[in-house]
Amino acid sequence: MRKLGVVTITVFLFFIISAGAFSLADEAKQKDIVDTAIATSAFKTFLAAAKAADLMDTLKGKGPFTVFAPHDLAFAKLPAGTLDDLLKPENKAKLKGILTYHVVPGKLMAADVAKLKKAKTLNGQELTIKVEGNKVMVDSAKVLKKDIVCSNGVIHFIDTVVMPK
Repeated sequence: MRKLGVVTITVFLFFIISAGAFSLADEAKQKDIVDTAIATSAFKTFLAAAKAADLMDTLKGKGPFTVFAPHDLAFAKLPAGTLDDLLKPENKAKLKGILTYHVVPGKLMAADVAKLKKAKTLNGQELTIKVEGNKVMVDSAKVLKKDIVCSNGVIHFIDTVVMPK
């Protein structure tokens, strides 16, 4: 009888712990684009630029959005002084145009992106998409990591800041 009680308690605890793990996993899936980018910690520059361009509410909005997000090293590849210049209040419209060029309305998973030749961005211009072997290019940027699912869309890491035409 005592063994049965220990087994019952063990099974009960397993289900409670498992349920807690599932709720934590579900909670993680509920992060929006901004919160997911914050948690990733590779997008500090992108987030600082989005804040300077007043895009945080948009990226936290209902969406869905597909964000081709340049990681911090992508911003470091810009010519010296470019980012500092873009972050100035008088260049807010230009910065917003550049950042919205990285955002496509709708939720495009990598398989969807690979089928496209172009994608219209929030700034109204089109990104050119090419698939070369197993790598996907968005304008001059290579997609490094794909399909980071958020509550309001998806993020794809890219290695270069792409500029509108």
